[in-house]
Amino acid sequence: MHKKFLSVVAILLATYFLISVPAVQKKFLYPFPYRTTIENYSVRWKVDKFLAVSVMKVESNFSEAAHSRSGAVGLMQIMPETAAWIAYQLGEKPEGIADDIKNLRDPDTNIRYGTWYLAELEDEFNGNDVLALAAYNAGRGNVREWMEKNHWSENFSDVDKIPYAETRDYVKRVLRCREKYSALYNSRELLATPIALRELRFVCLRIIE
Repeated sequence: MHKKFLSVVAILLATYFLISVPAVQKKFLYPFPYRTTIENYSVRWKVDKFLAVSVMKVESNFSEAAHSRSGAVGLMQIMPETAAWIAYQLGEKPEGIADDIKNLRDPDTNIRYGTWYLAELEDEFNGNDVLALAAYNAGRGNVREWMEKNHWSENFSDVDKIPYAETRDYVKRVLRCREKYSALYNSRELLATPIALRELRFVCLRIIE
């Protein structure tokens, strides 16, 4: 029984150290698919690429086929009517708008619209990530209503005061993801990986002894 317990502890510790390795986190926990597309449109619309990829992860977990019960479509979960409004704002031709709405699952189209919309909300709420993300999830009208009703300023940051539980959870998840993506993809991990693996081997040896 004692050996079995130690084996379980060893496995848990091994798992802990492995998932602490940046390369492992990047591959399994916080991948960055569609990176080039996200970066290109983030630069074009002047929005934080790590915020954009975090919205995508929380919205669809990078599934092009994602389709919500409310009708939101694709990687960044764009509603068709929102897509039509975005396309109009971007000055697209009517025939182009129809094609893009029909092809909202197309990664390039979805990311182009989603990052533009995120940038638009960031601009509307003066760079306030909490309010912009709340608006992305619950609608800008609801957020404006909450601001007026609860006397929130544009410096509002208390996520726990957001009245919708779903939106509170959404904002928290996106912001946590943004922190992880920023840390993982802004940092140099060449030295971190061997150190973590060496610590793992040391811990396992100690348990076996």
